[in-house]
Amino acid sequence: MTSTGPLAGIRILDLSIAATGPYAVALLADQGADVVKVERPGFGEIGRWIGIQVNGISALYQLCNRGKRAIAVNLDDEEGREIVRALAARSDVVVQNWRPGVAEKLGVGYDDLRRGDLVYVSISGFGSVGPYAHKGAYDTVIQAYGGIGWSQGGTAEPQFVRQVLADKVTALSASQAITAALLARERGHGGQHVHLSMLDAVVSFLWVDGAGNDTLLDGDGSQPASFSAGARPFHFTDGWAVATPTANADFFGMCRAFDVDGWDDPRVASPALRQQNPDVSRALNERCHEAAATMTTAEGMARMEAERVPCGVVYNPAELAEDPHAQAIGLLVDQEHPLVGRIRQPRHPVLFDDTPACIGGPAPAIGADTDAVLAELGFADRITAWRESGVVA
Repeated sequence: MTSTGPLAGIRILDLSIAATGPYAVALLADQGADVVKVERPGFGEIGRWIGIQVNGISALYQLCNRGKRAIAVNLDDEEGREIVRALAARSDVVVQNWRPGVAEKLGVGYDDLRRGDLVYVSISGFGSVGPYAHKGAYDTVIQAYGGIGWSQGGTAEPQFVRQVLADKVTALSASQAITAALLARERGHGGQHVHLSMLDAVVSFLWVDGAGNDTLLDGDGSQPASFSAGARPFHFTDGWAVATPTANADFFGMCRAFDVDGWDDPRVASPALRQQNPDVSRALNERCHEAAATMTTAEGMARMEAERVPCGVVYNPAELAEDPHAQAIGLLVDQEHPLVGRIRQPRHPVLFDDTPACIGGPAPAIGADTDAVLAELGFADRITAWRESGVVA
């Protein structure tokens, strides 16, 4: 089926592994790009085997490699590198996330593949220069260096987000950078080498709201580094929910929702005053939580919604799937995967009115499209010999 997505007609060669590169490219595949993923024969790539998996397809691998075609090529073999160079020659974008120097050692670095209109993307942990360029950089390593562990732990023991936040934040940055580079090319600037480190992406992400005292260096340091550091869920009799009473109307409405008087105290009349009088604000919040503890989630939510307080129930993924709003907007999509059975995954997060994106088909088995891709490259007569010698699988 011909894609109607905004990236229809764009070809991407995906040499990346695990989550960062693959997730970035999966989002572009949703948007219509034609993606060929290169993996090692036999083992494939590490993402297939991380976390929950069935028959060589992990949940991670499905979500990061849907809609792609897979070819298994031995890059340690010169003929394997010939195949990758041929794929790159017809691609608009090449993406790799090996440590600096690995792509060059394999003969598929930027200088090996470059041409005037190629967008070549190198993703690494700490970047290609500096004393840490050589370091291994799994997600928690970058969470540590980038400040996430400190931010989550406050002044206590560092805590890490219980998911690969650094990988996913970097992937979102990468997908935006790729489309920006393609736009620049469209405007006559040609192709280019795009460099992105996980550390850069995570620090940029954290700094927006998590390093206030390190942004305003002449401030008095009296406030927490993050204005959201004190977020605390309500514990109702049958569940949990959260409110975000930022504006005056939100804060006053929350107090009224739980029948807490004192919201009209002039000491809490504005966000600035509430910061200046934290003891008064804290006492009102505490009384709201005490009142919530006597109510059901439905009652508490109804009261807050009547006051137009921004609020939400704390769900797990299974509960979210049953939520009427999630169902009404088609937030989650159920499909059948030929290797793993039923799968459920989020729809593509961006809605395009005129060039709709959609999540791609099942993530492929190792080398599922090797023969078809090689035939497209004009190598049909070499497939048997290459397979027998281990160049492809």
